[in-house]
Parts: sequence; structure tokens; C-alpha cells
Amino acid sequence: MSTAVPARQSPAVRLEAAAPEQVVVRHWTTPIVLSLLALLALGLFALGAPSETATFRISSPGDAVALPDLKADPVLWGWLLAVLMLVLAVLAWFTTLRTGRVPGWLSGVFAVAFVAAFLIWVIGSADNTTVFLTGLVAGSFALAVPLIFGSMAGILAERSGVVNIAIEGQLLSGAFTAAVVGSLTGSVWAGLVAAILSGVLVSWLLAVFSIKYLVNQVIVGVVLNVLVAGLTSFLFSTVLTGGSGLNRPPHFQDIRIPFLADIPILGPILFDQTILGYGMYLIVGLLWFALFRTRWGLRVRAVGEHPKAADTVGIDVNRTRYLSVLLGGAVAGMGGAFFTLVASSSFSKEMTAGQGFIALAAVIFGRWNPTGAFFAALLFGFATNMQYVLAILGTPVPSQFMAMLPYLVTVFAVAGLVGRSRGPAASGVPYVKE
Repeated sequence: MSTAVPARQSPAVRLEAAAPEQVVVRHWTTPIVLSLLALLALGLFALGAPSETATFRISSPGDAVALPDLKADPVLWGWLLAVLMLVLAVLAWFTTLRTGRVPGWLSGVFAVAFVAAFLIWVIGSADNTTVFLTGLVAGSFALAVPLIFGSMAGILAERSGVVNIAIEGQLLSGAFTAAVVGSLTGSVWAGLVAAILSGVLVSWLLAVFSIKYLVNQVIVGVVLNVLVAGLTSFLFSTVLTGGSGLNRPPHFQDIRIPFLADIPILGPILFDQTILGYGMYLIVGLLWFALFRTRWGLRVRAVGEHPKAADTVGIDVNRTRYLSVLLGGAVAGMGGAFFTLVASSSFSKEMTAGQGFIALAAVIFGRWNPTGAFFAALLFGFATNMQYVLAILGTPVPSQFMAMLPYLVTVFAVAGLVGRSRGPAASGVPYVKE
């Protein structure tokens, strides 16, 4: 009786047979959202396009470089952009079917097309069909400054493994301290230093309770936000009112760079800023370089990803986390100083209005990268500025929707228009050395 002998297989064939089959996990949230928005754009911006031409004014009469106005036909551009969004939505379904996710560039192009179509439609429908584009963009940058400072503070803390929910409290304490110290001394620099120290104090409390005493970091952050909000409101009512003179801080003056500030659109944004505005650009660049191009940044990221491995090679995990959180508090304090030393003439109750939480959303939307968080904060600043500009123009959009616009953008952004974001692996996990 003969027995069949199995054919000898090569090592490559055996390895291929033994290798587990890769399972592609598909995330359908982004294609569904893009499809719904594309259908909305088709019905609203194309089929419901107004007849009046939308005019975007770039230059003022006194500008050194005068550019002609941009005019857009809402019917033509509404259809073109709606068809483009439908094509991108179909591509999103195909890429998700093949690779499991939608590439970031596709979502970015879709977002730009949707915003452009919305602007053309809403301005063409307004009582005043002309908008100053340079002012719209510059105002968006101004509103994004505290968000950018706050998001940099969040990145510094979370890259080291500490969840910084207390950004709101750090911004608010910085704004209050800058107003009081600036009013007492008459010096904007003293107010700025006091704001930085105030942000460091709040972040120190966060670090002590979350790193040393191992308290839940989210709970500590929420408690600090409530504590700072209540304390500043109480002091505002008892100390800053009644003509005490403690709520009249000086202001940073704009530093205008000749010739460069006259460049249309970009000139006022990049070359006509206060010292805090220039400092914002500097901090974003320095933080990106420090995190991804220096030994210090490598250690911070190692502590946030795998603290036990970092400890094994001689890195002091908790010391690194302390320093990162305190440095983040200093940056957030500078953002708080912007409220009272640049944007407003005085401090008011809860004047940050939840911008610390939007800054935290910018951290997630920007995938814990300084440049990504910078552009995410600009998006939120643009949405906030649109609320004010479109209300002035007299658009048919209900005012309640315009007030919701910044928060709707935040929800859609964090919900996954750019795919699933994964933060540092050890973020929120306390480290206890064995």
C-alpha cells in the first residue's frame, strides 16, 4: 500500500502560508460626512445660488500696492465647486475601500472647496455683496493667536505624557494677572511676565497632582479650570470694579515693518503685528524644531510614548514631564496676556469663553504637531471671524447658526474629517518607577 508524500515546500512558501492575513480596518465616517456635505453643497450652493455677484476686495485706496477686486458668479462657481466636492466624495469612498482611510490631502481640498463655495454663496446672498478679504483673513489670524498659544501648551504637555485639560485656566489666569500687574506698574512687559508666571503656577498645580500624587489628569484639569474661573470672577467683582484703577492695563503697540507690511493680504498678517504676534510665529517654529530635530525633543517624545523604555536608558521621566508641563504653562500664560494687553482694553469675567477647549481640539486636529495645530487654530479663528463679518454684511443665515459656527467646525474637525488621530501612547498614564 503506497502513501502519498507531501511535496516539499520552499521556506518562502512556508513563511507566506504561516503569515497571518492582514485585515484592513476601514473607517467610513469621513466618506459619509463628505458625501452629506457634497449633497448639501449641491442643493444650497449650486441649485440655490443667488444671482448677485460676490465681490472680494483685496486692497484699500491708500495701499502702496493696489490689486483689483475679485468677482465671483455664485451660479458658475457654485456648480463647479459642488461638482468638485461630489467627485472628491466618490474618491473618498474608493480610497476607503482600498486602503481603509481617506488621505489627508483629499479632506483638505474638500474643506477648501466647501469654504470657498460657502463664502461665495453667503456673500452673494447678503445685503452688502462686497467683503474686504484682507480684513477677513487678518481678523482670523488675530482671533487665532490665543488658540495657537494654547495649542502649543497642550502639545508640550501631552507629548510628555500629561493631558493638559487646564489650558482654559492657564489662559484665563494669564489674562487676569496681565491686567492687574500691567495696571499697577503701567508696564506691558511687567504684565506679560506676570501672565507667564501665572500660567506656570496653574501648570505647576497640574503637574504636582497628576505626576507626584497620581491624581487623574482629566479631573485635575477640570478642577483647575473651575478654580481659576471662580477665583478670577470673585476678584473681578471685589477688586477690579468700582474705579480701583486695577483694570486699565497698557497695550502692546503694533510693530510695522516698512514695505513688507504693504504686501496685499499677507503683509498685515506677517509684518504688522505686536510683539506677541511675532512671538507666536517664533514659538511655533522653535517648538517644531525642538520636538523633532533635537535630543531634548526626542526625550520628550520618548517619555510620552514609552516612559519605561525611556527610564531604562537613563531619562528622568517625571522630571521631563514636570519641565514640559511648566514650559507649556508659560506659553499659555503668554496667550492669556494677549486678551488684556492686545485684544481688549480690560479684563472681564470668563473672557476666554472656552477658547482653551478649542485649543485642545486644535491639538487633536493637528495630530500633536505644532504646524498642524497652528493651521487647525487658524481654521477655528476663521470660523469665529466669519461669525462677526457675516453678521455685519446682513446675510440670510440665522444669527444663531453663525454663533454656533466655530463650535460646529470644532466638532466636525475632531470627529474625523482628517482620519483617526492617535496621540502619545502614554498620555494620561502616570509613571511610577519600580
